[in-house]
Amino acid sequence: MSNNDFRVEHRYLELPDSFYTRVRPSPLRAPRMVCFNEGLADQMGFHTDNPEEWTRVGAGAELLEGMDPVAMKYTGHQFGMYNPELGDGRGLLLWETVGPDGRRWDWHLKGAGTTPYSRFGDGRAVLRSTVREYLCSEAMEGLGIPTTRALFIISAKDPVRRESIETAAALVRVAQSHIRFGHFEFAAHHEGPETVKTLMEHVIALHFPQLIELPEEERHRRWFEEVVERTARLIADWQAVGFCHGVMNSDNMSIIGDTFDYGPYAFLDDFDAGHICNHTDQGGRYAYNRQPQVGFTNCQYLANALLPVMDEDDVRRGLRCYEVAYNARFLQNMRNKLGLLAEQESDLGLIMDTFSMLHEHRVDYTLFFRALSNLRAHGNAPIRDLFVDRSVADEWLRRYEERLDNETRPDDERESAMRSVNPKYVLRNYLAQQVIQEAQNADYEPMKALLKVLERPFDEQPENEQYAAPPPDWGKHLNISCSS
Repeated sequence: MSNNDFRVEHRYLELPDSFYTRVRPSPLRAPRMVCFNEGLADQMGFHTDNPEEWTRVGAGAELLEGMDPVAMKYTGHQFGMYNPELGDGRGLLLWETVGPDGRRWDWHLKGAGTTPYSRFGDGRAVLRSTVREYLCSEAMEGLGIPTTRALFIISAKDPVRRESIETAAALVRVAQSHIRFGHFEFAAHHEGPETVKTLMEHVIALHFPQLIELPEEERHRRWFEEVVERTARLIADWQAVGFCHGVMNSDNMSIIGDTFDYGPYAFLDDFDAGHICNHTDQGGRYAYNRQPQVGFTNCQYLANALLPVMDEDDVRRGLRCYEVAYNARFLQNMRNKLGLLAEQESDLGLIMDTFSMLHEHRVDYTLFFRALSNLRAHGNAPIRDLFVDRSVADEWLRRYEERLDNETRPDDERESAMRSVNPKYVLRNYLAQQVIQEAQNADYEPMKALLKVLERPFDEQPENEQYAAPPPDWGKHLNISCSS
């Protein structure tokens, strides 16, 4: 293989063998490389002039020395119900590599065929869902939100039956860790306290090394607090960019606070606080405005799994960190979006009233905040034009201008800072849909062009203006399901 600067490990295999089953990938037919993330490969410490040489690995047809593929076992709460049958049903953890900067990367091959945890699935992934995951993980990275990453996609000739016959594909997803809240639920409900402790120490050693030297009780307490706080901050970041995850089951919650498992996600277009992006979510359990609460519920599931090995008061105190961390991060995010440096008691009222107004008048979320970031430069018109009733915008702008009177920063400095947090470009569903249609006709250039734009979502990029346009009517309220 190419010139590499990483070392290979597979520390997940140090866990008790109930946490995995060794599985060989089932090769895909006539695979071809669709998209290879060269920037990410560089960060990970391997350099290739010829991405094609990874095609057979992605197709499950070749394992490199040191790869020892396993399907991970975990459980979790899905739509509020505990499911003991979960695990990697179509993904395999191939190995872990440690890059030149000391960062660890798990390599996870999605679409590798059936495993003991496939239940009734075929263990395959389709091009549509792999492209969606690749796009969104890279969009989140561009926005500065913690996320798993996409290293490469291959497509294949094998037909896969979903609602219709689709093209098979596989994705190599990388992350510092693939361990989820559901791993702890599995350990607690099926293995016992010692196993919970083993798993906790494993996660601390690899991902929270600053805690290793502390006495056990304090180590566990501080670790749980940190997991809860990372989760809270992650979701506050989602809310700030108008991101809906769609399937916040506890087996989709990363123990290190990454955005994990991209299925029926959406970035809001016209603002709707109760937006449900997953059409299988009949009750709206994972609606946009419920995400903060669901994040907390998932932390409670994790807390229950830790009770056998932690002091109950420590667990309660750890859970209390969620609300504090969420509220602080959310308020800070929204102040940044509005360009408010001087903190005022009344800011939360202004923020909540802004959300209510956007909701009531179905204003495009991304366009509103971006236009606000250019208020002095471009005037009021771009904001007023987002409202059917201009007087609503005028009333709000009057109030906002009054609030800005308390700011001491020069206007241009404030607006420059606002543009660095209010993206001009987000991965709107209709944009994803367009590149998926081209990809299904084996044209991957539109996907690559979109990825380039999403790498720099805060930059003006005048040559890419069309990607910042509001969705056409057909592109609003697209229904996305879990069937990937």
